[in-house]
Amino acid sequence: MDVFATHPCILGEGPLWHPRRKALFWFDILGKTLHCKGATRLSWSFDEYVSAAGWVDADTLLIASASGLWRFDIASGGRDLVVPLEADDTTTRSNDGRADPQGGFWIGTMGVKAEAHAGAIYRYYRGELRQLFDRITISNAICFTPDGDTAYFADTFSQRIHKVALDADGWPKGEPEVFVDLRADGLNPDGAVVDADGNLWNAQWGAGRVACYGSDGSFKHSISVPASQAACPAFGGATGTTLFVTSAAHGVNEAQGGMTFSMDAGVKGQQEHQVIL
Repeated sequence: MDVFATHPCILGEGPLWHPRRKALFWFDILGKTLHCKGATRLSWSFDEYVSAAGWVDADTLLIASASGLWRFDIASGGRDLVVPLEADDTTTRSNDGRADPQGGFWIGTMGVKAEAHAGAIYRYYRGELRQLFDRITISNAICFTPDGDTAYFADTFSQRIHKVALDADGWPKGEPEVFVDLRADGLNPDGAVVDADGNLWNAQWGAGRVACYGSDGSFKHSISVPASQAACPAFGGATGTTLFVTSAAHGVNEAQGGMTFSMDAGVKGQQEHQVIL
């Protein structure tokens, strides 16, 4: 992979290719910063942890923070609260999140110190924030099949990626089931994204790689990342075939730890879905 951005993030997460701005947004959660690289290079600092986003329109993002979901104006850097998110609990923060094909936004939380079972996964949809799953230690791998019929998510601590069927409005129906079990291989599932063909691409923390799995959960291949703590992938670029991967510098001494990487993956990703507020 090539280096897309040399600025090292303490904990790089939440990459989002904005299809209208033709730019990549990503977060440094522990650095409380949002970065953007397109025609220009921009950064915004916050007074709390920020971790994930969806695009609302050409000028607006929905941003998840430790205290809420916010409407963020890209030009001014101003934000307005859409809905609180565990705002009364200072021991948790937001983590992985992504917009779904129906226009909703899924967001996971976790303990600031990764306390066992302190987090949960929520969905915001047309004014309603609903908790979907609780007792999550490290929420990750939130992504969706192109037809909108299935959602994926992981608790990194459990070393398993789950899938759950969705109804026509994008709400879970039935119980989650294991999609990929990584315990035997000692791998830790971090962020994930699904390409246009339905394959799931999962960054695996500590392994320095992104692994691709077929829609049946079978391992297809992996791509090496030049930083051991690969955190989250995203598809984008001019043709939708660029795979971006964030990483983390926290706790390691690596030349490229925390940088953001890119390569032509040879397959097309889904266009990131628009959030409907």
